[in-house]
Amino acid sequence: MERMKQLEKTLKALANKRRLAIVAHLKKNKEAAVTDIARAIKLSVKATSKHLAILSAVDILDYEQRSLRVYYRLGDAIPAVARYVFSIL
Repeated sequence: MERMKQLEKTLKALANKRRLAIVAHLKKNKEAAVTDIARAIKLSVKATSKHLAILSAVDILDYEQRSLRVYYRLGDAIPAVARYVFSIL
């Protein structure tokens, strides 16, 4: 049952066009700062940060803070179902 719950959380995190745009952007660019991602997907930094937090919570993204900027990249422990979705983006 726990596996099903995790699968549900991962799929819900990916079931949003803005979050899919973030994943596609990071797949193409490998790593980007929040402000760069926000600009690329045409969304405010605040809203983009919320989407990034949702993707990070289900291990889709990893992040690193450097000085005042936070950089995101696709995670090292991406769930298999997310990897499949990435392959079709």
